[in-house]
Amino acid sequence: MFKNKKRIVALAIIPAFITVKILAQFPDFIENYYSNGIYPLLSQTLRYSLGWLPFSFGDFVYAFAIIYSIRWLVINRKRMLRDFRNWSTDVFAAVSIIYIAFHLFWAMNYYRLPLHQNLNLDAEYTTESLIAVAEKLITKSNTIHLELVSHDSIKVEFPYTKNEVIDKTPLGYAALQKNFPHLEYKGKSIKKSLLSWPLTYMGFSGYLNPLTNEAHVNGLIPVFKIATTASHEVAHELGYAAENEANFIGCLAATSHEDIYFNYSGYTFGLRHCLHEIYRRNPEEYDRLITTINTGIIKNYQEVREFWESKRNPIEPLFQSTYNGFLIANNQTDGMKSYSYVVALLVNYFENKTF
Repeated sequence: MFKNKKRIVALAIIPAFITVKILAQFPDFIENYYSNGIYPLLSQTLRYSLGWLPFSFGDFVYAFAIIYSIRWLVINRKRMLRDFRNWSTDVFAAVSIIYIAFHLFWAMNYYRLPLHQNLNLDAEYTTESLIAVAEKLITKSNTIHLELVSHDSIKVEFPYTKNEVIDKTPLGYAALQKNFPHLEYKGKSIKKSLLSWPLTYMGFSGYLNPLTNEAHVNGLIPVFKIATTASHEVAHELGYAAENEANFIGCLAATSHEDIYFNYSGYTFGLRHCLHEIYRRNPEEYDRLITTINTGIIKNYQEVREFWESKRNPIEPLFQSTYNGFLIANNQTDGMKSYSYVVALLVNYFENKTF
């Protein structure tokens, strides 16, 4: 009887997979009934239930799952040959449960309407528009930079601890929701990851646990990056699964924040994305623009780059390749290249905006 139930659970992945693929063809349905219907109730329930914990419950779940899985594989290694049918049933039953839970609790958000449609923004832009927005962001970043330091050659040092920056992050969303009510953030659940060391060597600044709806920030990254990273992960909590969309919303949350240090982090974050795209399209224009940026801002960029360069290792490309495949499998057809879509959102949002 128990074996039959396990087979049913294992086979459930087939109709679940088919259902996901069918629903993925109807983004309006996903947007209305999942992303703005079922999901907010599930995510808020999880955040209120676990957000109060001073540590990451999800990291403990991951650690336990990894240890348990390794232990189970070692104990049952002989069954793989002797009783492969029941062994594979056990494996697929576990995979089936994870797949269904992953999509029910979060991943259906990958198939919602593109953000530019919700915000009535264009998805395309010209190089001229990109350069014009970059120049606006440079002016704004330079202005804020000089409000924080005494000379344009000095990098900005945040006066807060990393925990304090994390605690202040929701205030950006409190300001942002005045213009975008659907970005209201209820039930704070942002935490420094207990797995920050492996995250660093995997090349990740943060992540969302889709099963607990806890936003995680890599506690080892420079404090300059914490503000936008935490804001990015909150966007994931709110149901924006695509990395490019979470980057854009995280940038808006930081630039809308009442704290000038968050503003600095947000505007320079958006500027960096624009500069990367300009370098790809027009290296000569990139070289010109770089000379107009305060040296202290460049030093903040260098601080982040040097941090990641010091942590490079032979296995990082493997994790990046795996994550790239994950993005492609979840409706981001360009994989990690799809991150550049954030530039389209930034250009079309900031082009007609006055600072």
